[in-house]
Amino acid sequence: MQTKTKSISSPRNMSRSEALYDRARRVMPGGNTRDTVFYPPSPIYASHGKGCRVTDVDGVERIDFVNNFSSLIHGHCNPEIEEAVRRQLARLPAVGMPTEEEILLAELLCDRIPSVEQIRFTNSGTEAVMMALKAARFHTGKPKIAKVEGAYHGSYDWIEVSVEPGADKRGPQSSPASVPRSAAVTPGTLDDVVVLTYNDVEGTRALIEAHAEDLAAVLIDPLVSRMGYAAASQNYLTMLREVTERLGIVLVFDEVYTLRLAPGGLQEKRNVIPDLTALGKIIGGCFPIGAVGGRADIMAVFDPSRAGVRLPHGGTYNANPISMVAGHAGMKQLTGDVYAHLDRLGTRARQGLREILADADVDAQVTGEGSLFAIVPTRKPIGNWRDYAVCESRHAAISALHRHMLDNGILMASHGTFVLSTPMTENEIDVLLDAARTGVHLL
Repeated sequence: MQTKTKSISSPRNMSRSEALYDRARRVMPGGNTRDTVFYPPSPIYASHGKGCRVTDVDGVERIDFVNNFSSLIHGHCNPEIEEAVRRQLARLPAVGMPTEEEILLAELLCDRIPSVEQIRFTNSGTEAVMMALKAARFHTGKPKIAKVEGAYHGSYDWIEVSVEPGADKRGPQSSPASVPRSAAVTPGTLDDVVVLTYNDVEGTRALIEAHAEDLAAVLIDPLVSRMGYAAASQNYLTMLREVTERLGIVLVFDEVYTLRLAPGGLQEKRNVIPDLTALGKIIGGCFPIGAVGGRADIMAVFDPSRAGVRLPHGGTYNANPISMVAGHAGMKQLTGDVYAHLDRLGTRARQGLREILADADVDAQVTGEGSLFAIVPTRKPIGNWRDYAVCESRHAAISALHRHMLDNGILMASHGTFVLSTPMTENEIDVLLDAARTGVHLL
């Protein structure tokens, strides 16, 4: 049985959202604190949510396929998380002391994730990646890091290199240039970043070997969100593990997104175990969090009980009790059956969307894995950033589809990605497919 959605007026006519946006523009640049939730002419402001649905300030309810960019794996107001947080708020919401709550979440994560022998908490995925790279530099004594062209890992200077490099600046595919995301990234930073072409096995191997003497870490997202969830090939990941291990370079997996694909993340599914793993999003329940974990000998650089020089790492809200209990309550619910449920829904959504695109004969494809998927406006297979960059010329098409989906009861990301949550059922997938079927002509 399909879920019915009521008639929805265009977001451009939503007076309360427009009024809030006008107020916001007076006190925040462009009325915004977070680029990813802005889209013209004005964003829609949220009021409340429950399960897999969110209601805006004008009373319009939509099925949430953004899920705070994958962090809300249990959707909104999950009862178990709410109860854990309520109990902790009454006991101790914040404190300048360690608590047992951080041990419980650390034990759970160390038990589930193959690479994580020890772990340390931060407050965001950006911080987690930042501390992983600092640990790699400290551990190896080398200055440089390598990252994939087109991969987004947060807002740390060294990872804001070649995130969305234009064709006129990115150089040859065999040796991509280090391109700053903005003028805030200094030339000195660019000198310390080696840019790799995603899924180019031999080219990447050659670049890593050429820079091995100065290379502290290779950072990889095995399913790049900013490329429509393009997957790293098994051969590519296997090569990275072999060459970094042979040359004494720290292999870092960014599993901030991909931990939601299996209990131990994509490293478990691909059976490629990195030295360090950056985590975030779902491990905090619905609260701010990040973590870096990995081999005990590398994580020892943070150990304050060790004599001698170590890598300092503080943070007022690191391992705060609220994020710890929310994360533990959320992660405990992620059983094998729950992952299987999300996989079934994701498979059905991708298959249904592919059939809709094929029937309409539009220049687009559906990508992704598990509970993550995207509509990408090109039929060309996506293996790296340069494959994906052809979509830049079709931004208007995705924007039109985004507006159509908003008008038809679906909250999706403005760049074409979708994220599932555990409260969803076949009914929500039916509504998604119905909305896509009436909007596919916009692509």
